Amino acid sequence: MSDQDHEQPSGLPAALGAYVIWGFLPLYLILVSSVPPFEFVGWRIVWTLPVCLLIVAFRKQMPDLRAALADRKALRILLVSATLIAINWFVYVWAIQNGQVYAASLGYYINPLLNVLLGTLILKERLSRLQWLAVALAAAGVAVLAAGALTTLWISLTLAFSFGTYGLLRKQVAVGSLPGLTIESAILLLPALGIAAWYAATPTGSAFDDSLWLSLAIIAGGVLTAVPLLLFAIAARRMDYSTLGFIQFLAPTIVFILGLTVFEQPLLPAQAICFALIWTALALFVWDMWSKRQPKTKPRPAAS
Repeated sequence: MSDQDHEQPSGLPAALGAYVIWGFLPLYLILVSSVPPFEFVGWRIVWTLPVCLLIVAFRKQMPDLRAALADRKALRILLVSATLIAINWFVYVWAIQNGQVYAASLGYYINPLLNVLLGTLILKERLSRLQWLAVALAAAGVAVLAAGALTTLWISLTLAFSFGTYGLLRKQVAVGSLPGLTIESAILLLPALGIAAWYAATPTGSAFDDSLWLSLAIIAGGVLTAVPLLLFAIAARRMDYSTLGFIQFLAPTIVFILGLTVFEQPLLPAQAICFALIWTALALFVWDMWSKRQPKTKPRPAAS
């Protein structure tokens, strides 16, 4: 998971790893469903920082971390990105624990379209005609799904805009993936400890003291937070933001399937139409990328 482009130039493996982990995250959230969402996010932050520091020490990136801490401009950006990711975590956990699995899935279906928009408007990335067709199909699918979920649309929009803006900021800040995530976790540590202390002082007490297994599950949240975010930050720095956005359709599709199977939520016609349009769009986008990467055969020289 090195940040050096010459060692691992492609961000695709990191992106796939991050989105697969995020896709199956609702299964983990079932284990901690008894923990109030706000308290769980607090513990999630508390246990993310030591995981990041261990990886920093293992990879000998303490000099990079100190350099990032000395960069005031980078710290200001990371303060904003840390706030955005904390909002994203809370809304996502609340949505899953309250049975709004499809609303969470829709948020991350909207997010890739936002990534494409940010990539083209702000980062001046260019899309081919076939890729724009894919964007139009995906937008149509999301519009169909959103029309049937107006009461929970705030969940979807909050998830999409918080994470889309977070990724844009992490792509532009001049700090490595791991030092940046470590600083974000450190920024959020004091509020997170305050949340944990507040719940511990309530009559019901802290969820961390309920049982050994629940405590271990909460601690595991640090790993399940740090690893995919680190992979995402690596991918965001190495890939076009619009391309990264389309790969992101993998995560909400996994969540969508989990909603049908594990959470046993009924599939509505609008959801089926959205699913079909988005996967058609994804197939077009991937086909266009693959065809452009194929080496063109050189014409044979004419015989003398």
